[in-house]
Amino acid sequence: MQPIKDKYPSITYADLFQLASATAIEEAGGPKIPMKYGRVDVTGPEQCPPEGKLPDAGPSAPADHLRLVFYRMGLDDKEIVALSGAHTLGRSRPERSGWGKPETKYTKNGPGAPGGQSWTAEWLKFDNSYFKEIKEKRDQDLLVLPTDAALFEDPAFKVYAEKYAADEEAFFKDYAEAHAKLSSLGAKFDPAEGFSLDD
Repeated sequence: MQPIKDKYPSITYADLFQLASATAIEEAGGPKIPMKYGRVDVTGPEQCPPEGKLPDAGPSAPADHLRLVFYRMGLDDKEIVALSGAHTLGRSRPERSGWGKPETKYTKNGPGAPGGQSWTAEWLKFDNSYFKEIKEKRDQDLLVLPTDAALFEDPAFKVYAEKYAADEEAFFKDYAEAHAKLSSLGAKFDPAEGFSLDD
């Protein structure tokens, strides 16, 4: 991303990363994220949250763990399940995360560096297949982490997981709102209210 930052030095790194995330989701077929921009970059590591604040993949009580992580950020069960749906993209590499297979029929030829285990067969397409695959549990080449399975095991999460498996439009709407909310947490904006590129 450095070449883009070099070409447009007035954009902050914080906005550039968020613009990249929103653009990637949309380009992969997902919803347009109602992103707010104007983030101010931090000037030192002491201004950043401590490392280790992301969810663990295999805690002993996955639903409780997801709530512990996301409730402290002001997110609710619907937002937790919607954000989990981002696993429709990408793959896990056991040498980096300790989870997944070294390669599967879906990842052995890339694109990019081959290998890893994806949550969906078309792991570069943003859709609701993540929820469908977890619900059906039919393909051993697809990854289901304990925190993924919890979405259909926990009664409160299951309401949303079932809804998103059946209704991609509802998933897209809720995901877009949750993504935008998460991307603004803890950020300082200039101007204070931020701005939209659509304004």
